[in-house]
Amino acid sequence: MHDLDITSLRLFVAVCTHRNIARAGEQEHIGGSAISKRLAQLEEQVQAPLLQRHRRGVVPTAAGEILLEHARAILATADRVARDMTAYRHGVKGQVRVLASVSSISESLPDDIATFLQMPAHAQIRVDLEERTSSELVQALREGLAPLGVCWDAADLEGLQTRPYRSDHLSVAVHPDHPLAGLSACSFEQTLEHDHVGLPANTAVYTMLARAAAIIGKPMYYRAVVSTFDASLRCVQAGLGVAIVPSEVVQQAGNLSRMQLIPLLDTWAKRQFAVCFKKYEQLSPAAKLLVDHLSPMH
Repeated sequence: MHDLDITSLRLFVAVCTHRNIARAGEQEHIGGSAISKRLAQLEEQVQAPLLQRHRRGVVPTAAGEILLEHARAILATADRVARDMTAYRHGVKGQVRVLASVSSISESLPDDIATFLQMPAHAQIRVDLEERTSSELVQALREGLAPLGVCWDAADLEGLQTRPYRSDHLSVAVHPDHPLAGLSACSFEQTLEHDHVGLPANTAVYTMLARAAAIIGKPMYYRAVVSTFDASLRCVQAGLGVAIVPSEVVQQAGNLSRMQLIPLLDTWAKRQFAVCFKKYEQLSPAAKLLVDHLSPMH
């Protein structure tokens, strides 16, 4: 199979996104007939039909879904190459892409990276920070799509090297009128009698809490599922349920109105974060400097 054309892949992704060739053409500023010709050539290259045409538009075939996943990864890489080369022309001599979990970004990681970049010796280094779930982060590191990741060390980090980063402690955020309010500390099991506000099922926190509830033998009842800790705290303040959150996130937010924070007594409530990478010796000089800054006591 000949090398796949970036432009054709971009048009294919646009068509799959809009489910319509004409709308994709408007977005990409190209005629529908030209897109159809590109797609026909692409199907000939991969020797498989990529789209099913219906009265209301098009949808990818099974082969098209496979190509779509790869095409998005290829385009993301191509866009990063373009950004990196542009940064190099403007004087940036080192660039590091860091993938990080929502917990690490909500706590100290942005400040730690900012401190690193403010050092005179790092004036020509650029750090790009992107939020990912722990599973997405680990997969990307294994596939070489990013050099560094920061996540909870209880994630499946097999095949990666790690260094310790910071730690945090999980607590229960409750409304002042909640039955648990007033306790100086509590166990996770005590919270299972009440409605929870949680993060999505693909996050490390959700997986950890589901495992802990299964060990206890009691179900968790979610009244709301939100995408950020800030949103979960807002739900707590509205009285929708309790939320298991890092104490450090709440303290940094500084907004404890209509809310009480109760430390969890469970041993797993103290979490250790890790800086992850495939092999330290294969990192760029800039990435090594960042790793050493984030984990100076190694």
